[in-house]
Amino acid sequence: MRLKELIKGLDAEVIRGSGDCEVNAIFNDSRRVIPGSLFIAVNGCAVDGRQFADAAMANGAAAVVSAGRRDLALIADRFYDHPSGKLKLAGITGTNGKTTTVTLLYNLFRNLGYECGLLSTIANYVGEKRMETANTTADPITINSLMSEMVECGCEFCFMEVSSIGIEQDRVAGLEFSAGIFSNLTHDHLDYHGTFAEYLRCKKLFFDNLPATASAIINIDDRNGSVMVQNTAARVVTCSCRSGADHTCRIVEEGFEGMLLKLDGTEVWTRLIGSHNAYNILAVYSTALCLGASKDEVLLAVSNLQSAPGRLETLRGPRDLSVVIDYAHTPDALENVLVTLRDVAPERKLICLFGCGGDRDKTKRPEMAEVAERLADSIFVTSDNSRTERTEDIMDDICKGFSTGSASRVIRISDRREAIRAAILTAPEGSTILLAGKGHETYQIIGSQTNHFDEREIVEQTFKQIDL
Repeated sequence: MRLKELIKGLDAEVIRGSGDCEVNAIFNDSRRVIPGSLFIAVNGCAVDGRQFADAAMANGAAAVVSAGRRDLALIADRFYDHPSGKLKLAGITGTNGKTTTVTLLYNLFRNLGYECGLLSTIANYVGEKRMETANTTADPITINSLMSEMVECGCEFCFMEVSSIGIEQDRVAGLEFSAGIFSNLTHDHLDYHGTFAEYLRCKKLFFDNLPATASAIINIDDRNGSVMVQNTAARVVTCSCRSGADHTCRIVEEGFEGMLLKLDGTEVWTRLIGSHNAYNILAVYSTALCLGASKDEVLLAVSNLQSAPGRLETLRGPRDLSVVIDYAHTPDALENVLVTLRDVAPERKLICLFGCGGDRDKTKRPEMAEVAERLADSIFVTSDNSRTERTEDIMDDICKGFSTGSASRVIRISDRREAIRAAILTAPEGSTILLAGKGHETYQIIGSQTNHFDEREIVEQTFKQIDL
């Protein structure tokens, strides 16, 4: 494709090369440039991409253009021939539940016989092909490249997480969504957005930009659900677990092995547990219907679904111990998981182990302590991904949220591996131990080092120590 066709009508400026040149690939990282490709120097970022123009030309770039983030996304959409318009694309935004919901949708439609793609925090999939991912919402070139690959391999559907940061940075600009899903809005990412109002505004932009041909599927039990669709052109579909709505869900029975739900009046069993997963299942069910699946086939498929890795993942051990690994890293998510574990096994001691990520929203740290103190019998405060912050400083911030009367129930161990071992080895028989915050992750970032860290391995090794 000629460069002038890629940037026609955009604010992008050619700063190296000619508009008549042919472009065989596009990059926004000068180090990846190959001969004949276009380097898009994104301006308006912390680092101005224009300073890498010479390096890109030295690597063989046919041309360099200076462009804003939105134009980067529109160029990517044009270069890959608008792949999102050739798929039925569903995106979900909200604080909690995004990964579980898109993963369930991907598995449900594959179980129904469709080829699908998935763009999520855990991994990206093109059909059965798995690729690792670095961000909840990838950059526009990666998104459009993967969707183009999905089209080429015969995928009909794509399910993707849409983060507030991804929305604000125009990573999803130019994508043609068939459905947009709102899960909930609670405390997170205020380190980036500054205020909750700004966080909400970014989420709402996703629905403001949905076309009239799309469905906007919203959880009206969250007070921000109706706000999301105030200015949308899309068809609004309401969901509720508490009141009347277009689609409803009720928990009939619940235990460690799963839940009996009533979806739009029909009972269905699911292996997932917890009221938050009832909402996730409701979102999956409602979205599937909006995308054209029949109610009967969706209900049948729901009963075979399993949660995403690291979401209420339970490991059974000696002395009737149950260790639950979950990604909960916000106050609301932690409360959801603890309430679920308390509800399904009220007679068991409940131990909560968690930390907080460094270089991220500090205001939620004491709030998570308050949640843990209120709902757990004992608490281990430890590290998460400390990044460039001192682990002890993060733990100090967390502990500010505990009341003076909780000291005997709180144990601080900065080494997460040792904290996990201590929590398991000292747990009373028949306890439930929640390891919160890491979930699917198999690494830990301390300083500038990314180290292998798989909680499942640590748990199994500790179980073997008990058996000796």
